[in-house]
Amino acid sequence: MNSAVQISLRLYEEKYKEDLLAFELPPEQAEFTGLPEETLSEAVANPGKTAVVIVQEEQAVGFFVLHRGEGIADFYPNTTGAILLRAFLINYASQGQGIAKAALVLLPDFIRTHFPSVREIVLAVNERNIAAASLYSRAGFLDKGLRRSGGKGPQKVLQYGLDKPLAEMHSSSGIM
Repeated sequence: MNSAVQISLRLYEEKYKEDLLAFELPPEQAEFTGLPEETLSEAVANPGKTAVVIVQEEQAVGFFVLHRGEGIADFYPNTTGAILLRAFLINYASQGQGIAKAALVLLPDFIRTHFPSVREIVLAVNERNIAAASLYSRAGFLDKGLRRSGGKGPQKVLQYGLDKPLAEMHSSSGIM
């Protein structure tokens, strides 16, 4: 990863909408995630979901949704203390710069700040989406054997415990 990558995670604001709605992905990536044009409105309208923008130089370059409460029961049985990372993506024009990994490194602190009762981050990744599964693994997400059936095939449910010390997380990621 390029150590010079400077990004931030920000709660969604209208000023990012135009950038987000212009996001594009190649078909082999779009198969596994929803573009903001498909997920943003519902994320903003649903009180159990929080839209988050990955920002670089005041430009939206990535997006994801954090989902909490009973709505995540289809993904993970322990809904108390867990938050589900959904629709994680980097706009195709901004890929290859280490932005996705940098965002995942920032994610635990972002969640600790905005959702202090959350103790675990979970996500579901299609078993055929090897690139994404590898990225999540490098960012510290663990495959503890949980599986679910997704609309596009079997999914691994990956977990990240927020009790992991920050120094350990940053040193293992190569980011200081």
